Amino acid sequence: MAALAPQQGKTNPPNPTVYVKNLEERIKQDELKEALIEIFSEYGNIVDLVAKKNFKAKGQAFVVFDGVEAAQRAIEEVQGFELFEKPMVLDYAKTKSDATVQREGNEEEFEAHKRRRLAEKERKQAAEAAEAAKKLKRPAAVPETGAARPVKSARGAGLKSSNPAAGAVIPEEYLPPNKILFVQNLPDDYGVESLAAIFGRFEGFKEVRLVPGRKGIAFVEYEAESGAISAKESTAGMMLGDEGKPVKVVYQRQ
Repeated sequence: MAALAPQQGKTNPPNPTVYVKNLEERIKQDELKEALIEIFSEYGNIVDLVAKKNFKAKGQAFVVFDGVEAAQRAIEEVQGFELFEKPMVLDYAKTKSDATVQREGNEEEFEAHKRRRLAEKERKQAAEAAEAAKKLKRPAAVPETGAARPVKSARGAGLKSSNPAAGAVIPEEYLPPNKILFVQNLPDDYGVESLAAIFGRFEGFKEVRLVPGRKGIAFVEYEAESGAISAKESTAGMMLGDEGKPVKVVYQRQ
């Protein structure tokens, strides 16, 4: 995504990216983009326009201008303008877009920006997964039909529930970022040196740890979270070995 969406009811500090919401979701993406470009190009040079197809991001777009002044004019004049019979709601985006950072900064700043954005996205996914797990584990309300029946504690004491929801945990794909990666599906002949050659290319690499007696898995540690984020983004799904097995890279469960 070009930038993070602002929270409803809040005004964000000025920047060249305009966040647009309340767009008609049934319009095809190409048609929507064409209409937005036609409207917003009146206020300045558009360097990027992002409108996502996924369910959560539908009805939203990011219009990236080459300067804050153009974004300000667009917000002031287009606020409430009806597009496909729905009034648009505009604000500055919470963060600078990729296109803006790439234009204004150097390669190092752009990479740092992408790492921060990716980390924020993964933290949000982890929080959503944790909340979903809580809801699965939450017991159903007891009907208010008089005194509750006594609980039979003796029978089956200490046995685990067969209900999968009772032990719901966050899927490893949605674990929040940390400094240690858990790597799976590795070829049997890949040792410390082979893995260090792959993961040592990323900032702050510390070490690779194999698990004695277990093949196909390893832990890779970095000095800071940012190094682990870059490594995960670049190596997840990488094909290794003669069979071309895709490796699975997730954050270590804390």
